[in-house]
Parts: sequence; C-alpha cells; structure tokens
Amino acid sequence: MIRLEVGPNALGVTPHLGTLRELNFGGVSPLHVAPWVDDPVIQSDDGILPVERELAGDFFCAPFGGNDVEGGPNHGWTANASWAEVARDAESVTLRCSRTPMGSTVEKTLRLSASTPVLHQAHRIIGGEGALTVAHHPMVHIEDGARLSFSAKRCAITPDAPLEPGRHVLACPARSEDLAAFPGVNGPVDLTRFPIGAQHEEFVTLVEADLSRPGWTVVLRRAEQDIIVILKDPGVLPVTMLWMSNGGRDYAPWNGTHINVLGIEDGCAAGASGHAGALADNSVRREGVPTVLPLGGTRIIHHLLARLPCPVGWARVEDVHLADDRLTLTGDTGQQVSILCPNPF
Repeated sequence: MIRLEVGPNALGVTPHLGTLRELNFGGVSPLHVAPWVDDPVIQSDDGILPVERELAGDFFCAPFGGNDVEGGPNHGWTANASWAEVARDAESVTLRCSRTPMGSTVEKTLRLSASTPVLHQAHRIIGGEGALTVAHHPMVHIEDGARLSFSAKRCAITPDAPLEPGRHVLACPARSEDLAAFPGVNGPVDLTRFPIGAQHEEFVTLVEADLSRPGWTVVLRRAEQDIIVILKDPGVLPVTMLWMSNGGRDYAPWNGTHINVLGIEDGCAAGASGHAGALADNSVRREGVPTVLPLGGTRIIHHLLARLPCPVGWARVEDVHLADDRLTLTGDTGQQVSILCPNPF
C-alpha cells in the first residue's frame, strides 16, 4: 500500500490497481470496502476483473464502464493496472498509471491537510488522441438509511435496460426532472432517500443544471451520524451517476453479500452506455452536456471528498457553498456548519 498520513488524516492506495483503498479522517473511514476483498477464493479467481476482485473506496475510470473503443477491461486500465509513485511532499502523493488510455499519460495527486477532513484528488490526462469517458467511483456504505441532497439537476435518466433484469426498482428507460418522484416499476421512487428497495441493483444518471459553479452530492447517514460531501467541476464532469447496489447480484464475487452500497460516480460519460455509446448520439448528450472529454494537451480533473459529524437535529442538507477556501453546509434546521476546504474549481 502507498500511504500518506497528515495529522489525524490518512489514506492508502493499492499500487497494483491505483485504488484508493483506505481513507481515514480522524480514525473514521467514509468509504466502502467490499466484503470479499480478503476472501482467498475470490482473490484467486482470474475470471473476475481486478477492479471487482478488490472493489473498494474510490478509483478513476478512463474510460468509464464499457471499454469498447480501444478495448480492455471495464472502467479501463486506470482501474485495473498498476500505478507507480512519482512524487511526494508532506501533504500529497502523486502516482502515474502504467497504461496509456487512448495514448494518454494519466497521473493522480492525492492531497490531505492536518487541519480539515477533506481529500483533494487531481487527475491529469496528458496527451492522447480522440476523446475519452472518465469518472470517479467513490462508494459509501449506508448501514441504516440516508438522505441524499444534490446541486440542481436538469433531470435524471435510467439506461435502456436495467443492470440486472428483474432485480430493479427504477423503470428503464425513463427520465424525470423530479428526483423525488422518478418512474419506478411499482410507482414513483424518491431518489433523495436511500435505500429505495431490497435485493436490487440500480443505475441512474443525474445531469447537472448549472455548469458554471461547483456541483455537489451530500449523503447524510442516519446510523453513522455523519455527512459525506462530494464536490466536482461540472464543466468537466457534467453528470453524477448513482449506483445503488443492494444485494441484487447472486453470482461471484457479489454472492448476494454486497448490500447498502451507494456509488457516487461523477463523470463525463453517457451513463451506462460505455465508451462507444458516449461517442455516438445518446440520451445524456441530448440533454445538452458533453459525454466525452477531448484529449490533447493536459486536462485536469479535480474532485473533493469531505466528512463531517452531523449536527443534532439535522435530517437533510439543504445547501452547499464553497467560497474563500471554506465549505459551508446549511441544514434543514437553518443551522450552518463550516470547515476549511480548498477550492480548486
């Protein structure tokens, strides 16, 4: 493990995959680790992709989903191949991927501070030809329900077919501008609450409404009594793809054990359509946002993740504001909390 410790905060990255396997803010981890990552039977099964065998934390996808243009594993070699440490200072570590998607060099810098519970990731895609889908893939475990809040979205869209036919709650395909009443198999579904069902797998793409200011997702976890905040530059990552994994897969490595997991996958992609689908006409592009990132030169993708204890009485976060290196949350009680936070956007 490549590790970085800064005051009370720490992280660990697997060098053979580039996965952010460990993240701790003051001894508390906000990210999910799949229950089979230490199972020797699963780990010895070469028929399972590396990214799934060691599913954990966050990883960078380039391309996101189906790798059906250049060819290779789902979520790209950036999530399935080795990374080497190339630079380090007191608060950051930089790694470079051993593979070159579409001819590009991909580097990641992960930065922590001793004074605030915030992780800043910056991925640089240098050179290359053509265009690429990209996304982060952070996952959180939600023990006993959560309320979700988002920056303003144009709409939510499900793919043409569900991830697991017969094991889904959301209608496919479907579109709605009301996140609290998305079309479901058995009636409207509230996407601002988790979970939305049992023994199901779900994928839905949220399209950002305003590309000029930071986009955000908030998860207020009831049992954990905390708030997880994820921020992005929607001009680069115009969609947030929610993967709701709640026991809907009975085959290896899932084996019905992957429950209460929410993936919050900020990206530039056409939802579940894969790389080829993102280059073509698609339902996300028709909403007026790009679904691929043009290559050439250097493209920098910034991503922030923070964890705060939930103030007493809060049931929902109503607003998130990032300015002057401070992150301010407003709860449904009207109370505000604020922490130090870099603003790379």
